Amino acid sequence: MKHTIVMTGASRGIGRVAARRILRRSPDAHLLVVARASRGARLAAELASGGYTVSHVPADLRSLDSVRAAAVGIRDRLDRGALPPLRGFVGNAGVQYTNALTEGPEGLEATFTVNVLANHLFVRLLQDRFAVPARIVITVSDTHFGDLRHNLGMVPGPVWRSPDTLARTGAFARPDTAAGGRTAYSTSKLAAIHLVHEYARRLPSGIDAVAYNPGFVPGTGLARDAGPVSRFAMRRVMPVMTLTPFATSPDTAGRRLADVVLGAIRAPTGSYVDRDRVGRSSEESYDPRREGDLWEAAERFL
Repeated sequence: MKHTIVMTGASRGIGRVAARRILRRSPDAHLLVVARASRGARLAAELASGGYTVSHVPADLRSLDSVRAAAVGIRDRLDRGALPPLRGFVGNAGVQYTNALTEGPEGLEATFTVNVLANHLFVRLLQDRFAVPARIVITVSDTHFGDLRHNLGMVPGPVWRSPDTLARTGAFARPDTAAGGRTAYSTSKLAAIHLVHEYARRLPSGIDAVAYNPGFVPGTGLARDAGPVSRFAMRRVMPVMTLTPFATSPDTAGRRLADVVLGAIRAPTGSYVDRDRVGRSSEESYDPRREGDLWEAAERFL
């Protein structure tokens, strides 16, 4: 049956692999990619080259006004019958800056905006347009654990603050450094898991929400501003680690993301899929009070 899947972060890396696999595995899907106007049409044409149905909607995920316009445009296309029923949203786009001082157009901290608020705005504005059964998948990260086993010493663990603080620049120590930017990243991924738990509680039955952790995927650029030892390890050592359980290749991570989206990896709503199976996220990530506070704050920001 014809259906629509909306996806951010399909232009490169694991998202590009996942988009192609979704189209191959689900040829009835209309994949609607969200991308900046300068690349959206080109990306859609490249993905559609095998005869698949792909279109795009322009958006700058750093701007909530831009995200809102994109989501409203998707709603309009669904209402007019220009798109088949909506059955999926994939929030795969993510950013990490070299500081915790970068602002989006609305004055909010850019990491938190892209990795948390943009996804939330899409979910909320599309919530009543989903045709059940539907699935929301948000890409998260091992970094939210904050320990050596998961972060390999390259990314500081999350430092939770009130959502009003996290949404503003300078929320962390040494905000003008790469360490500050990486702390913003790991904290945003923890926040994304919190919201997945809240979606599981609040969204109507039949709309499942799942967090997907691809594991450590070398080549993502997380260590590009680290010291020389870390940069050397990322370039020379880490790619070899994809042959071990400690790291995942982009191809494998992308295929698994597609399988989560399509339900080939079975996961009930609220689940944390660790690579290719349902597992547990960090103990810190299970905090209903914090999750409720984050939901309420995100609603205010939007």
